[in-house]
Amino acid sequence: MNKIGIVYHPMIKAAYSLAKDLDEFLSSEGVSVWLCSAWDGEEARAQVDGTDLILSIGGDGTILRAVQAVVPHPIPITGINLGRLGFMTELDADEAVTKLPALLAGEGWIDERATLEAELLATEEEPGSPRVFYALNDVVVSRGAIARVVYVDASVDGEPLTTYKADGVIVATATGSTGYSLAAGGPILHPQAKEVLLLPIVPHLSSAYTLVLPSTAVVKLRISSAHQAILSIDGHMNLPLSSGAGVIVKPGSSKARFLRIRPQDTFYRSLEQKLKGKD
Repeated sequence: MNKIGIVYHPMIKAAYSLAKDLDEFLSSEGVSVWLCSAWDGEEARAQVDGTDLILSIGGDGTILRAVQAVVPHPIPITGINLGRLGFMTELDADEAVTKLPALLAGEGWIDERATLEAELLATEEEPGSPRVFYALNDVVVSRGAIARVVYVDASVDGEPLTTYKADGVIVATATGSTGYSLAAGGPILHPQAKEVLLLPIVPHLSSAYTLVLPSTAVVKLRISSAHQAILSIDGHMNLPLSSGAGVIVKPGSSKARFLRIRPQDTFYRSLEQKLKGKD
């Protein structure tokens, strides 16, 4: 590897300290290194060309931001956990330096994860070209600051499904099935699964079940509430939605790629530990 980027959680002091340590180590190995706060997506995106690997220092939220900076480039990410759960991270902070030489030597394997592509359609109030966003975990349409349910008309592959009356609606990948979707009562999918989850958040007198959709499904969500709603991409990119606004969610054309060194059969073994907050 000739060029490695390091993105770190700017609010965790230990993350920047570890980033500097890894920068020093990699530079001593003759690797070109760039550092960037994971919160500064534009700066990170400006440096990804020619990068062979991204090291993400923080937790799962930091990885989600790293993915936003990388996609659609096929650059792998290795997560170093300084957070709590670390479902997507690969290394603990105290083993980062000792494991890096193996990764630099070409060891490890690539874990490809499905993404979602969300197209925010133009409206009369907000004309212009549709805006497209990528998500690794989920795309959520939910209520805004006003604590009232929203009405969301949902269709799948052009066929009307239902009108959700709820706090919101989640469209999640297998990776996202252990995140917000799980908290909302959704099932856990194996991370290599290609299916998509569609489920409401705290539904009120409307459909309360989760749908497991095929990997080719195209979901359209349209707001039909008088008060403002929110479109959330992976929980950290949030845009206001007015009544009549529509979002089309479909499988992403690019995969998120992770460089891993642990055995490939650790998901089930570690799942219970992570869900219970154990190391």
